[in-house]
Amino acid sequence: MNCHHNYVQQERHFGEDVWVTRKGAVSAQQGQLGIIPGSMGAKSYIVRGKGNPDSFHSCSHGAGRAMSRGLVQIECVDPRQYAADVHKTVDDRPYGGGPGMVGTPAPWAAAIDLASSLVAAGAPRVHLSAQGERFEQAMARDFAALPALVLVASRYEGLDQRVIDARIDREVSLGDYVLSGGEFAALTVIDAVVRLLPGVLGDERSSEQESHSDGRLDWPHYTRPVEWEGRSVPQVLQGGNHAAIARWRMKQAVGRTWLRRPDLLRADNGRGRALTEEESALLNEYLAEREVDENG
Repeated sequence: MNCHHNYVQQERHFGEDVWVTRKGAVSAQQGQLGIIPGSMGAKSYIVRGKGNPDSFHSCSHGAGRAMSRGLVQIECVDPRQYAADVHKTVDDRPYGGGPGMVGTPAPWAAAIDLASSLVAAGAPRVHLSAQGERFEQAMARDFAALPALVLVASRYEGLDQRVIDARIDREVSLGDYVLSGGEFAALTVIDAVVRLLPGVLGDERSSEQESHSDGRLDWPHYTRPVEWEGRSVPQVLQGGNHAAIARWRMKQAVGRTWLRRPDLLRADNGRGRALTEEESALLNEYLAEREVDENG
């Protein structure tokens, strides 16, 4: 029985010896038994791995807990089962030359059709691609409101454009960088969406009071002890003045956003929103305090 999680070990995947880090996940080789630990009073579950090589034979606790509570169902479809040759090939060299491999139409289209048949009719088919629109919290909320979603995770140069034209409704990218495949992007989307489903998080307010929930980055968080290596928890957080705490948190959130993601303070780029009068005043106060701290 496999009960190990939050660990690193050397394994062999895709013909190479690699180091695999599993954080909040267990190994899920074909037929392997593992434990998904419960939390917040939920039961723990024994699961049997399906041996999905694209996920490095892993099962996430977060999604696993949501699945065990009946809050979400996740199915995996392998396009290799529709490959016509003995090697189960699902990609080929691109027309026109150039590096990389491109997903061949027949097996990928068949796999997408099967996946679509397993979920509610009309579920959007989303291709994880570096050429897609940026995945953001607002999109995660939109996806969480849907009855079902089909995620298509191709590799290398992606899919034959004809498959995209005929089978894909939307292309989504995690950001301005390239991964070898869409599997990790799909896992990211799954985690971001599943945690927004009612009943998944222990406290529903968690998803309402975090970065990007209202177009601002989150404020700093502190826990015990009060003193650590000469650094103290801000005095305002140690008292019981909830109005003062709320004001401090808003000021820190606006200040952090100004420093790290100023694009979120603009309403003309489709991602942010303009500062309110109260936020403008708090930002000025934040910057004045920051200048004092920097100048000693």
